[in-house]
This record gives sequence, structure tokens and C-alpha cells, in this order.
Amino acid sequence: MHMADALLSPTVGGVMIAVSAGAIAYSIAKTNKDESLDEKKVPMMGVMGAFVFAAQMINFTIPATGSSGHIGGGILLASLLGPGPAFLTITAVLIIQALFFADGGILALGCNIFNMGFWTCFVAYPLIFKLITHKGLNKKSITLASILAVVIGLQLGAFAVVLETLASGITELPFSAFVALMQPIHLAIGLVEGIVTAAVLCFIYQVRPEILQSSYTGKRIGNVPMKKVLTGLLIVTLIVGGGLSIFASSYPDGLEWSMQGVAGTTELEATDSTHNAAANIQESTAFMPDYNFKSTAEDGSAAGTSAAGIVGGALALVLAGAVGLAISASKKKRRHESV
Repeated sequence: MHMADALLSPTVGGVMIAVSAGAIAYSIAKTNKDESLDEKKVPMMGVMGAFVFAAQMINFTIPATGSSGHIGGGILLASLLGPGPAFLTITAVLIIQALFFADGGILALGCNIFNMGFWTCFVAYPLIFKLITHKGLNKKSITLASILAVVIGLQLGAFAVVLETLASGITELPFSAFVALMQPIHLAIGLVEGIVTAAVLCFIYQVRPEILQSSYTGKRIGNVPMKKVLTGLLIVTLIVGGGLSIFASSYPDGLEWSMQGVAGTTELEATDSTHNAAANIQESTAFMPDYNFKSTAEDGSAAGTSAAGIVGGALALVLAGAVGLAISASKKKRRHESV
């Protein structure tokens, strides 16, 4: 559901960049006060950032539609890290995707962060996931909460896309026709992502329930060994990004499929100076556009896709981990000064 720049007017794109910047500032402040983000959980930000990056490369086919979808990862991240750290982690992933892989526009970056991060981390997780699991975490409650929270979060994000195109005056995508395709297809995508999210969370709950409980209660994990969990997640990330990504569906994703159904094309054009400037920035920074080598043909290569999965996962690990380390260092310094 990564929006391209052509779906937005410069005004809407600029406003949403400012809105997302405010959400990032709020997340940093919230994470600074989050007791659960300690030296045990900081590495989780990097590892889960890499995992979500790799997982988003795998588009799965939605049967009988000619469309595909990929996980967003917001509920998964919020369940393991807490809302603030989760939002910062998914922001890191989306920034890397836009700058280095040309996935989602530069002007649209604020919209993509808000649509894929805000609704899941700050609305669906606290109001849906935690409400359903309020009597206690177990595999049954985690499964139900995961599916419903993912579906609702994705429905809100998809509807936000429609509103943003409406506010931008994109006449090729009239509101009623666009929303009539966007919501049902993202309902189907959300059901698949919800099942995947539930499976991952149930597995982690089985091997290290303290991780989910820490995010749920806002308390520290405690003296619990994390090496096996982190190592396991890194191995899965490497397999997904470097191997399984080459088998991703070639069908258009839910947003592109909806555009095709309404406008007859998956790509719109915008040639004003703001859009051209954003395109020039992205062209200069994206060293592996469309998750492949620049020198390959339009269809790309399996080697390029595998390389993009590994490189992108590594970048996400470093950036999300660095954010966590910086916040953790700031918290330690503040505690030291208060003594």
C-alpha cells in the first residue's frame, strides 16, 4: 500500500509529512518514557525492522482477484515493541524503502508512514488488540486480537489513502469508485496478514512470553535470555529476504489493483516542479530501484531481488537499531544526571 507521489498534490503531501513528523516526535517522547525499552529490547527494534522489511518483499496472491498483498507489520511490531518503538521502527523501514529502493514516493513518505504506522500502532493495537487480550495473553486471544487488529488497522489505512487522493483532487480516482475497490481488497489482504501476524506472535509467546507481556504492560522484560529469539528471527529474516522474496507474486498490489480497476492504469503522471524534484531526489538515492540491480532489465533478476532483500534488511536493522540505541542512551544519561 505504498503510495506513489503522483497520487498526491504537493499541499497534501507536505501536510502529511508534517503530520508524520509530529507523530515521530511524539513517538520519541513516548519511547523515552517507556520503561519496557531497555537493553533487552533495543536489539529487537533492529531485528524486527529487518524482519518487516524482508516480509514486505513477499507479495502473496489474493485468489480470484488478480491482485496481491504484503504485510504491513504494524501490529506485529507494536505487540513486540510497544506503540512508540513500533512506529519508529516502521518509519525506519519506510524511509529505507523510499530512498534506496524507490518503493513509495518521497513526497508520499508522510502519507505512507501515517497510513501504515499510525493507524496500527496508535489506534488498532491499543484499542483493538489490547482490548481483546485484556483478560490475559494466550494463543486464542492473541490469534483473535491479531486478525481483528490487523484488519481494522489496514481498513483505516486504505480509507486514508482514498481520502488523501480525494483531498489532492486526483480526478482519475473518484471517491466512490476508488473506495469500493480499496476497502474489499484490503479486507482480504488484512485477513492473510492477520493470520501471519498471529502465527508469529503465538510462536514468540510460546518460546518467550515475556516479550509480549512486556509490551502489553509497559514493564521491562527482566532477566530473560534473548539471544536464541533474536538469532532465530535473524535467520528467518535472511531466509525470507534472501530466498523466499524471489517467489513473490507478480500481480499488482491492492492499491495498484484498485487504481487499475478505476483509472485503467497502475501509474498516474504528475509533472509539476515539486513532483519532478521529488523524483530527481529518489532517482539519485535509489541504488536498487524496484528491489533489483539498476543494470538489469525491466523484469529484474532473482539474484538482484535476493541481494535487495539482504541489503535492505541490513539497512533496516542498522537504522531501527540505531534509533533504539540513541533513545536508550538518552534515557541512561537522564537517569544518571538525576542521581
